[in-house]
Amino acid sequence: MRIQCTWTLNRFQFRPSVSFRCINIQPTPSSFRSSVLATMSTVSTENTIVSDQNGSTNDTHKPLQVSNRLEKFKTTIFTRMSNLAIQYGGINLGQGFPNFDGPDFVKEAAIQAIKDGKNQYARGYGVPDLNLAIAERFKKDTGLVVDPEKEVTVTSGCTEAIAATMLGLINPGDEVILFAPFYDSYEATLSMAGAKIKCITLRPPDFALPINELRSAISKDTRAVLINTPHNPTGKMFTKDELNEIASLCIENDVLVFADEVYDKLSFEMDHISIASLPGMYERTVTMNSLGKTFSLTGWKIGWAIAPPHLTWGVRQAHAFLTFATSTPMQSAAATALRAPDSYYEELRKDYLAKKTILEKGLKAVGFKVFPSSGTYFIIVDHTPFGLKNDVEFCEYLIKEVGVVAIPTSVFYLNPEDGKNLVRFTFCKDENTLKAAVERMKEKLIRKS
Repeated sequence: MRIQCTWTLNRFQFRPSVSFRCINIQPTPSSFRSSVLATMSTVSTENTIVSDQNGSTNDTHKPLQVSNRLEKFKTTIFTRMSNLAIQYGGINLGQGFPNFDGPDFVKEAAIQAIKDGKNQYARGYGVPDLNLAIAERFKKDTGLVVDPEKEVTVTSGCTEAIAATMLGLINPGDEVILFAPFYDSYEATLSMAGAKIKCITLRPPDFALPINELRSAISKDTRAVLINTPHNPTGKMFTKDELNEIASLCIENDVLVFADEVYDKLSFEMDHISIASLPGMYERTVTMNSLGKTFSLTGWKIGWAIAPPHLTWGVRQAHAFLTFATSTPMQSAAATALRAPDSYYEELRKDYLAKKTILEKGLKAVGFKVFPSSGTYFIIVDHTPFGLKNDVEFCEYLIKEVGVVAIPTSVFYLNPEDGKNLVRFTFCKDENTLKAAVERMKEKLIRKS
C-alpha cells in the first residue's frame, strides 16, 4: 500500500509541501525486509555500490544531486584554498580560524563540565546559566536588559543562528537586503528560505554605506536588512551615523534587522555599536553572536541569537528542527568565558592590534594597495599591481608559486566582477607565522606596475 502524505509547518510555510512515501509493513521479517529494500532501491547517491545475484559489486558513478535552491553553491572557496594550502605547503592566511589555542580557564571549565556529567542533551534554547551569562554580557555591552529565558536562544555557532533566523522569520518571496561583500552563508541560507536577495555594494577605499542606494532598494516586499559589523571581509565598522541611517529607514518602512556581530570584540579604530541599542530598534532586531572569534575556540560552535519574544519565537521554531540543542559541556564553559573580566577583552584587542600591524605593514612593503581595517581580523588588499587577471588567478598563483594562502573576494559578491581586484588576508595567526608569510611574499612576489 502506498500512501501520499503532506506535512506543512505553518511557521516555516514550506512550499511546496513535503510529500512522504509511507510503507505498510506486514508483521513478518521477510515482508519488512522486502518493503525496506524496495524503498531503498529508489535512493541514489554519488557512488552507489550495486550487488548482483552472485554477490559481486559494480561501482556506478551517478551525477551529483542537489536541490535547485542550492545548485549554484559549489564547494566553498575556504575548503578549496585550504586543500591547496595543504597540497603546496602554503602558509594559510586565508580561512579565518586561529592557529593558536583559546584560554586555559575556558578549556578547564569544559573539562570540569564533562567530569561533572553534563554530557546529555541540553535544553533546546540553551543551558540556563549560559542564557543568563549572554544576557549579562549584552547588558554590559549595550545597556539593554533582556530576559535570558524569553529573548536568548543558544545555537550551534553563529552560522546556525543565521540559518534559524532566516528560516524562522523569512517567507518565500520576501526581500532581504545584503551589503556586499558578504559572508557566503548569507546567500545560501536565504536561498534555502526562498528569499529574494537585493544587494548594496560597499566600495573601496572606505566601504562607506551608500545610503541613497539603500533607500531606493527598500520596497513594500522588503522584510529585513542583514548587517555585519565589524564587517567580514572588509574590516569595516559601520559608523554611528550609518547605523542611524539604517535604523531610520527600517523604522519608517517596518523592516527587520538581522545583525551579525561575531567580531564585536575585535574593534580597533572605534567602539562597536550594536544597532539593537539605537532608539526604536530592539523590537525589530535579531542580534547574532558567538564564542569562537573572541575566545579562539571556533571548533566549539557556540553561538546565540538575542531578540524580543515575538521574533525569538520564529528563531526557536527553526532552531528546534535544525540542531535542537547545542553541546552541553561547551555551553557550561561558554558561560565561564563570557564572565571573563574586562582585562581579558583589553588584552585580546591589544594582541590582535599587534598582529594587524605586522600584516598591514608587511603587505604594504610587499607592494599591495592596502585598505583600512577597523575591526575583525581581516585585511582587504588590491592585488592588481602584480599583473594577474583576477582574484582567483592571483590567489592560485600565490599558493602555488609563493606558498601563501589568501581568499579571493569575488566569492563574497552577487556579481563576482565587483570583487575581481581584491583579496582577503587574515591575521588571526601567531606573529611568527605572519612574519614568515610576509617574507615569502617579499621574496617571490614581483610588482608589474
